[in-house]
Amino acid sequence: MIDINTNPMEYQPGMEIIDHDLMDKVLETIYNTDFDKFTDEDVLSALEKQHIDERDFAALLSPAAAGHLEEIAIAASRARQRHFGNTVTLFTPLYIANHCENYCVYCGFNVHNKIKRAKLDEAGIIRELDAIARTGLQEVLILTGESRSASDVEYIARACALAAERFRLVGVEIYPINSDEYAVLRAAGCDYVTVFQETYQPDIYGDLHLGGFKRIFPYRFNAQERALMGGMRGVGFAALLGLADWRRDALATGLHATLIQKKYPHAEIAFSCPRLRPINGQSDYPHKGISEHQLLQIICAYRLLAPYASITISSRERSEFRDNIIRIAATKTSAGVSTGIGEHDGEQEGDAQFDIADARSVEEMLEAIRLQGMQPSMVEYINV
Repeated sequence: MIDINTNPMEYQPGMEIIDHDLMDKVLETIYNTDFDKFTDEDVLSALEKQHIDERDFAALLSPAAAGHLEEIAIAASRARQRHFGNTVTLFTPLYIANHCENYCVYCGFNVHNKIKRAKLDEAGIIRELDAIARTGLQEVLILTGESRSASDVEYIARACALAAERFRLVGVEIYPINSDEYAVLRAAGCDYVTVFQETYQPDIYGDLHLGGFKRIFPYRFNAQERALMGGMRGVGFAALLGLADWRRDALATGLHATLIQKKYPHAEIAFSCPRLRPINGQSDYPHKGISEHQLLQIICAYRLLAPYASITISSRERSEFRDNIIRIAATKTSAGVSTGIGEHDGEQEGDAQFDIADARSVEEMLEAIRLQGMQPSMVEYINV
């Protein structure tokens, strides 16, 4: 049993082990970086470069960079235009189950939270997929709570297969699994895997994850690499901003993603930029505040670090912020979102993971994108 007495830095039986070289490099960097030492000159020097390095990236996340946010946004916008033009891709998440075996103190799905639990059967999954397909979307992200017993790999694979029959791209955001299990999902039609590390700071991670497999930091950290070993085309990275020091977490996210991309040159990498949101069933976790200006700073820094990477801005954020950030740095946005179970084609069967801030439909998002002078797209990649 993995509980508060389990060392969060030690692999447990059944977990595929990957060496710690990459993880150790990321952790060493974030704990040895003094953001207060960066100057205006460091920030301006980074903005003059076509390709920034690790130190430049840290400078763009530093307090000194806050005074140059306009210049950073302009540079990010130019990089976005150069690599993606005016295109903005739409997708929607589909939650098929909210059972969870982890005790994460900030999450609405945590095992001790008293919420209505539900799991869609195959007919329910089909109804939800068909309802989403009718909106014209061609990409869907399948999510579950982190429970192997309630949502095993075979169940998720079947959902991927059903989705692949209806959509051009299928992704998953589920509990971390071993590379051979990711291969099962890939064979079923899954194209990419997104994993939120939540926080990259081990000294805080154990205090936030008090039980369940999610407590094991290195197993979660190496999930994207195992997904690529299992044949996935792409992997997504994120820290849940607001759990810990956001500069360290953003620095770690960027380093993790770019180091993986260097190790696996064929891989596509992507960033999500979620801020902690209110949850159902318990009071808000007392998170560290992060403003929209700071979120903009992070997203622009990601764009300049990895100009080729997809960046998602989700319905966690206000509509006005989302509409502006797609012109500056983000390339992907969700639409017609429900974080509950079974709500796309009927009444919600299970409670939502968190409250969203932007509930616009697909049609409303299409119109909003066009009003920004951008070109909406229903698919980011085409599998042939």
